[in-house]
Amino acid sequence: MSEEVIKHSVHTLVFRSLKRSHDMFLSNQGLLPPIDEKAEKILKGVKARDSYGQVMDTVQLAQAVKQQDMRMQTDITTDNGELAETAALGSEGALVPFTGPTPTAAAPSGALAVPRKPPAMPKPKWHAPWKLFRVISGHLGAADRVIKIWDLASGKLKVSLTGHVSTVRGLEVSSRHPYLFSCGEDRQVKCWDLEYNKVIRHYHGHLSAVYTISLHPTIDVLVTAGRDATARVWDMRTKANVHTLTGHTDTIASLACQAAEPQKSVRSIVIHPTLYTFASASPDNIKQWKCPEGKFIQNLSGHNAIVNCMAVNPEGVLVSGGDNGTMYFWDWRTGYNFQRLQAAVQPGSMDSEAGIFAMTFDNSGSRLITTEADKTIKIYREDDTASEETHPINWRPEILKRRKF
Repeated sequence: MSEEVIKHSVHTLVFRSLKRSHDMFLSNQGLLPPIDEKAEKILKGVKARDSYGQVMDTVQLAQAVKQQDMRMQTDITTDNGELAETAALGSEGALVPFTGPTPTAAAPSGALAVPRKPPAMPKPKWHAPWKLFRVISGHLGAADRVIKIWDLASGKLKVSLTGHVSTVRGLEVSSRHPYLFSCGEDRQVKCWDLEYNKVIRHYHGHLSAVYTISLHPTIDVLVTAGRDATARVWDMRTKANVHTLTGHTDTIASLACQAAEPQKSVRSIVIHPTLYTFASASPDNIKQWKCPEGKFIQNLSGHNAIVNCMAVNPEGVLVSGGDNGTMYFWDWRTGYNFQRLQAAVQPGSMDSEAGIFAMTFDNSGSRLITTEADKTIKIYREDDTASEETHPINWRPEILKRRKF
């Protein structure tokens, strides 16, 4: 006789199934699924190649070249030893017995190597001297909270942008979009649309004044830094704070972005437009560095002032501006200082207002634009009448060039 099956409601059956499932997976609660090491390795490789593909093989290539040089030196030493041993063995049947090399005629182990060239200083390239071309005045001061756009050809004011409630400290114009980015002491970072001359985005996150701003040359990334000792990386379009870079213990005054530490404070950094090098300015020296390993190249000494800003053009002219209104023009390759200028303050200003705050070259590299403490914008250009005969290079070669770190 068949037993009668007890009927239960759907709710009870679902509850019992849920309880059995819970009992089955209770021991694995909180455990993550096992990591596929092969897939993880492929993922890391793809990310590394995408972010550091241009420099991933640099270290390995440098080590391979070094090992090859050491191997060549070892082979040369071994060959010299074999030649001496062969000569000694063959001296038994010679008419004149072999006595071996004398101390005076002994050759060094690297005698077969390529002889070294004597150290010499490269001759600097001639550059035409620069002279003042135009003075643009119109700002009421550094804290007038107004961004002014000027016509470089005529020197006339085009647009005045208002929106900041405190001093404007940094400006960046995008070369890929019609955007202007500004930052200031009001802790605001703004994105201006230059087609409509209005603010279209705000980037919030800094806890104090923002002093410097920089755009990445190839991707839509914006980096800002300031008095809160942090550098923040922003997505230009979504306004998201992608990264917050910490580590500094005081105000960040300058930063630079590139596709890819001196002991004293660095006030300015400039990247050469064509060479894979950059320069940093500190109170004692201007130092040149080689990318990507950050190898020190040379010191540019002589600008005895606090260097606030620098600019370099494709012709290899590096200009440094000091807080006392002095401008030094350098040859990038040799570090030769071929010209020194003292910026003159406009009438009605004090001599202490001769400081240079920022400078840049235009896209052609033929115009140098400076912003100064006397509330003026000055434009410099090369002297068309100058030549190598009228302005010769006053340069003397040095046998050895000292490097001071």
